[in-house]
Amino acid sequence: MKRINLFNLFMTFFKINAFTFGGGYTIIPVIRNEFVQKNELISDDDMLNLIAISQSGPGAMAINASILTGYKLAGKLGAIVCVVASVLPPLIIISIVSMFYQAFSTNFWVKSALSGMSGVISAVLLITTYQMGKKALARYKIFSAILMIGAFVASFFLKIHTGIIILFTGVVGLVTFHFVKEGEL
Repeated sequence: MKRINLFNLFMTFFKINAFTFGGGYTIIPVIRNEFVQKNELISDDDMLNLIAISQSGPGAMAINASILTGYKLAGKLGAIVCVVASVLPPLIIISIVSMFYQAFSTNFWVKSALSGMSGVISAVLLITTYQMGKKALARYKIFSAILMIGAFVASFFLKIHTGIIILFTGVVGLVTFHFVKEGEL
């Protein structure tokens, strides 16, 4: 694997978090594109694992993904650099917006831009979900499909709390992949 220095790691995460709107689920494809596809610093399988851990940990998914990616690329110092680079842009933007809130809240152009971004964010989420699901299905075949459909049904139709679904699927995954040889499913 290639290596990246801390300055470039900081600048990459600062840029990603400064110009990506929509939170963790929209930042993930950008991080994946930057570190897996463009720079080949992380394998696709490792990125998929980082995303899964980011989603299941407490706190904001974008921050969790930043910490885990930084740790994967440069250890503890990399994790610290990435979390600082990820937190600074929103803090700066929120500070500026709070100073001019009244002007922004009634501005037609700002409202229109935010409305347009919501459609783009939805498309990015759909594409990312499709790509990640396709990768998981190719690797773990029918087992992953059953688990994904079951989690969706439990959440959407049965209204089971998301935390319980995450806990259940985590335990199933842990038991399955520690006691059953990979490739048998």
